[in-house]
Amino acid sequence: MDVTGLIQTISIAALPILFAITLHEAAHGYAARHFGDTTAWVAGRISLNPLRHVDPVGTLLVPALILAASYFAADTALLFGWARPVPVNFRRLRDPRRDMIWVAAAGPAANLLMALGWAALLRLAMFLPDGAYTMPLGQMIVTGININLVLMVLNLLPLPPLDGGRIALGLLPYRLAVPFSRLERWGFPILLLLLFVRVGDADNKASLLDLIMWPVIAMIKRLLLILFQLI
Repeated sequence: MDVTGLIQTISIAALPILFAITLHEAAHGYAARHFGDTTAWVAGRISLNPLRHVDPVGTLLVPALILAASYFAADTALLFGWARPVPVNFRRLRDPRRDMIWVAAAGPAANLLMALGWAALLRLAMFLPDGAYTMPLGQMIVTGININLVLMVLNLLPLPPLDGGRIALGLLPYRLAVPFSRLERWGFPILLLLLFVRVGDADNKASLLDLIMWPVIAMIKRLLLILFQLI
């Protein structure tokens, strides 16, 4: 059990993960205020201060436990977590069905912008002189790119209550949106099912969620690397 290695992994990953999760939530609040709902504003949740969005369990405890367990069990780093959801009253939006799409899309859009920012930083880091900080900085930047792309693609899955499910509800005709909305109570169990059901042969198994997400993540990541001339 390499405790030193675990501490180094946590110290490198903590900042990118904290901002990826919390600024995703803040973006929902900014968008909701723009379209007429001040619920998050009144609650003090429209802020770029990550501390206002931290959930002690979902943002700190659960990711730390999962990271430690995966690191010691399989010598790899797995992460899962969440921030406190920003309160949004969709009825207070000026055009609830239309504006719900933009409010839901704001979170994944924030993750895309952060991924772009980390990729730009990686490009700048290529011109820095080598030093003791070079490798940890590079690992932090790569983590920032990866975690933001994962959160973006995960949240865009068309499954209520994920952001993609909210977007789908706003786009579907009313006669289809109503039955689709009833999936929300089953959204989290379905997500867990996709995460834990593994397919493939004994030596090369992957979860259904991996099979859905990673081709999309890999494609977007490659486009980012090409955009910033990193490959």
